[in-house]
Parts: sequence; C-alpha cells; structure tokens
Amino acid sequence: MHISKYLILLLISLLSACTFETSKTPPETETSDKNSISTVTPDNNSQLVENLVENYLQKTPVKTTVNLTLPEAQKVQNQFVAEISKSLGQVVGYKAGLTSQKSQERFNTSQPLRGTLLEKMLLENGSVISAKFGSRSIGEGDLIMRVGSSEINNAKTPRETLKYLDAVIPFIELGDLVYSQDVKLDGPAILAINVGARTGILGEPIPVANTDEWENRLKSLRIEMLDENGKVLASGNSSSLLGNPLNVVLWIKDSLQAEGKELKKGDLLSLGSMTSFIPVKSNSTIRARYIDLYPNKTVEIFVKFE
Repeated sequence: MHISKYLILLLISLLSACTFETSKTPPETETSDKNSISTVTPDNNSQLVENLVENYLQKTPVKTTVNLTLPEAQKVQNQFVAEISKSLGQVVGYKAGLTSQKSQERFNTSQPLRGTLLEKMLLENGSVISAKFGSRSIGEGDLIMRVGSSEINNAKTPRETLKYLDAVIPFIELGDLVYSQDVKLDGPAILAINVGARTGILGEPIPVANTDEWENRLKSLRIEMLDENGKVLASGNSSSLLGNPLNVVLWIKDSLQAEGKELKKGDLLSLGSMTSFIPVKSNSTIRARYIDLYPNKTVEIFVKFE
C-alpha cells in the first residue's frame, strides 16, 4: 500500500515537470531583425563594390551612404578599379584629389586622396561627348605632369621630382561624384569611388626642364575656365595644388611607395583641381586657358557637350 502511494506521487511529479518544460518558449522562436541591416566592414564590402561598379558603369547615382575609414575605403577602391578596368583599360597613371585646403574642408578630411587613371578615361583636345558622361558630372581645371624616368621614385624633395618629369600637359578633368545629391560625402566616400575619376581632355605635352625658371612657372601659372561665349566660369592658379604642383607629384610618389608601389616612365599624374566645380550642360563648351604656363603664349584646350 505504501509502495503504491509512492509510485503515484512520483508519477504526478514527473508529469508536472514535463508540463513546465514544454511551456517554455524555445530560444529559436525569438524574432530578430539583425539580418535586415546591411553593414559595410573591411571584410564584408563585396556588395558595396558591386553596387558602386554597377551604378558607375550605368551612370546612375549611388543612393547608399558609405560609412568607412580611409583604409577601408582604399580596399574598396582597389576592388572598384579592378572591376572598371575591365571596361576602361590598363592603368596609365594616377590622380590626386582634395589637394587644396578648401576642398579638404568640404569633404571633412585633412589630406589629399589618390585615384587611378585608366587608358580609356583620357580623350583628345576638342572631343565632343555627352553632357551626361557620368552619374553626377562636373568639370574642373586641372594639370598633368608626365613621368620621364623611374628614378623619380628616389626623389626626396619637390625640386628633385622635376628632374625626372619630362612634360606638363593641360587637362580638363571631367569628374563624376557618383553619389546622389542626397548622400553626404566625406573623404572615405570619395576615395572609394576612385576619387571621382571618370574622363578628361588632354592637351599637347609641353616639355619641361629641371630649371629655376620652370619650377617658378609651374608654381605661378593661372587658369581660366570659359564657356563658348568667352564668359569666365571659374579661375584659379597652381598654388592651390598643395602650394606647388611639384609637392603633389612628391605626395603621389610617397603615397604609392607606402603601399609598395612605384611610378614608372610614362605615368600621367593628374595634380588636382585649380578651380571650383563647373556644372556641365548640354549644347555647351568648356575651355581651359592656361596663362604663364608657356612663355609669351596662352595655351587653350576645350571640350564640347552634346
């Protein structure tokens, strides 16, 4: 009799325990929206690169805010350039952006940024192109220096770089901000899109020499950007390029060496904008006039927009 009561009590206890366990909510049924949040990290940026490349090639504005550090953005740029080079050809040089204090302040950074120039980006003087050449098209008055010797990699001062440059080339950069106007841009966002490199107009190379005269000429030249009626749209001078265009050459060389890369003979170095951004319109012309670049001669190049 005592044994039967004991068995009955034990059975009731076991049934109660089972009921309590089955009444608990299993952890796996708890809901979470973490998977719906897209986060860009140094190790997880393939989707970002894919989006940037797609918008760049289709010339449609990117509407995603990029939240990266400069080192993270450099990794994105490397992948971005590798993808667009499949359409735009091999590397022919490099470009510096944000080489003036004003432009650095605008994009909340304290240093220049470096991009890569690809073969099919560069067009002849007088080219006629669509005004919608990019996702968000702009024009700038720029300047290119051409590397004459790989010995430039040993240069320690701006003046030493001049010894290994063989030409200066007038250049209208036709850049692309890529992102929608609603997206707030900063240094890393610009770095990620290859510093806005899209296309540009090359003038004829002008041979340079390692002389005081040429150094002073490069430091003091002026530029005017004009429309088809001769109206000045923007102006500036070469002192806006880190105080001296040769400073930008040295900076590009140093920034590449910091990544284990070097300049080679023939590389084209775009030194940055000497003017403010110029909006691009259909059925218009932009001319760049270089003053004091060449003795007793004004040099001009132009581009027409359909």
